[in-house]
Amino acid sequence: MKKVILTGDRPTGRLHVGHYVGSLSERVKLQNSGQYDEIYIMIADAQALTDNAEHPEKVRQNIIQVALDYLACGIDPDKSTIFIQSMVPELTELTFYYMNLVTVSRVQRNPTVKAEIVQRNFEASIPVGFFCYPISQAADITAFGATHVPVGEDQMPMLEQCKEIVHKFNTVYGETLTDPQIVLPSNKACLRLPGIDGKAKMSKSLGNCIYLSDEADVVKKKIMSMFTDPNHLRVEDPGKVDGNPVFIYLEAFSRPEHFEEFLPDYKNLEELEDHYRRGGLGDVKVKKFLNNVMQAELTPIRERRKEWEARIPDVYDILKAGSAVAEKRAAETMTAVKKAMQIDYFG
Repeated sequence: MKKVILTGDRPTGRLHVGHYVGSLSERVKLQNSGQYDEIYIMIADAQALTDNAEHPEKVRQNIIQVALDYLACGIDPDKSTIFIQSMVPELTELTFYYMNLVTVSRVQRNPTVKAEIVQRNFEASIPVGFFCYPISQAADITAFGATHVPVGEDQMPMLEQCKEIVHKFNTVYGETLTDPQIVLPSNKACLRLPGIDGKAKMSKSLGNCIYLSDEADVVKKKIMSMFTDPNHLRVEDPGKVDGNPVFIYLEAFSRPEHFEEFLPDYKNLEELEDHYRRGGLGDVKVKKFLNNVMQAELTPIRERRKEWEARIPDVYDILKAGSAVAEKRAAETMTAVKKAMQIDYFG
């Protein structure tokens, strides 16, 4: 059986470091591992339109921004198929068929949907397309026979719902669809990176992000303004590490060589955390170290992005070619689905 990856992002703006540690860096590792036969990375513009229907120009502009971030992070179009969701019409058709297998109450119970409805103030008036996007996501995954889906922790409820749809379809129509597995980041700190304001999740809409394309001075300014332990008022005060965004970021990004280069007084993060807990270590010193770590990680990404920004026509060629490959693969799945559902009338 082939090992196939499907993953992607909504083009609602530039990607941030939460995307990077949550899934992007993992995608690059999986892409370069040589363990997968096919890798599909989708720019989910149709899903983005479910809550941006009146602003299609915003979605259109952000497609290229997401593509640039992909390429800058190391997604290789020779190894991974990068495509635009709306350019694969089979995904919309498959979504429609899956809607008959899911109840309204089941979608309402989806924790991710519930949280995002509140976040977008949709409680009184929920667009049907937005409400059904877990079903659309199931179509995206199954259309390519994905066996593995690398995502952040917040997407686990979506994968669970996808697996339910696969089970339901196969039970009703016969074994046709592939049951996918979720692939989470190995570093627990990467599962859900908090915002720089200490909020539970980094989010574009909350304005608490560090973007992959932020210039060095912008990154530094954001890091130096980060929320820390509010009770750590003086250097000598004992500090709290658990739940402290600065230390969560260090857990996600720092490596032994960073201590050797930028903070040789400490062997590792554990020593730094112990000093902070017992007092005598100021937030400014820790934040300066975090800034050095983040700059070391983000500088090559920024540089690659600028190189691709000078080759925009090539980026569009990559998206066009990838969309054609994706459409051909999804059409194969749609043929199998129609046969299983007995709606292949002229076959």
